[in-house]
Amino acid sequence: MEYNPRIHHRHSIRLVGYNYSHEGYYFITICTHEKRALFGTIENNQMIQNKTGRMIQSFWNEMPKYYSGIKIDAFQVMPNHVHGIIVIVGAGPCACPNKLSLGDIVGRFKSITANKYVRDIKQIKFKEKLWQRNYYERIIRNEQALMNTREYIIKNPCNWDKDELFMEL
Repeated sequence: MEYNPRIHHRHSIRLVGYNYSHEGYYFITICTHEKRALFGTIENNQMIQNKTGRMIQSFWNEMPKYYSGIKIDAFQVMPNHVHGIIVIVGAGPCACPNKLSLGDIVGRFKSITANKYVRDIKQIKFKEKLWQRNYYERIIRNEQALMNTREYIIKNPCNWDKDELFMEL
């Protein structure tokens, strides 16, 4: 469907006025394009990753090697989306002008994994997108919210049959 400004109204889902390069914990969810189940299956409440899912997991684990201003926390690959916690950490004065925002980090994650998908897994010219446009995020503001978010991420495969993203498949 072509973009029609009379019926398509894209609204930002980001917190107005918030600087997403500030230090802190951020919970993100990124969905596949059209919520296609590309990363594996859920069997007996366990996520069974396929080659694509393992590639996604591997790049997540490697991100702090490439981006010194971040740490990673809990992460879960699901059949058609991923959940994770990204931690933006302090940087020295020399690094501040180049400090990545949450949007930069997610954009790079999506771009690099999409390129790896085309190059290493599909090995064909890929006309469709791997990821949907945008992503969901929530700022984690305290220790209790962090613990709850970690638990949600870890237990996500057990809740697959109740997951809104699953229900839309």
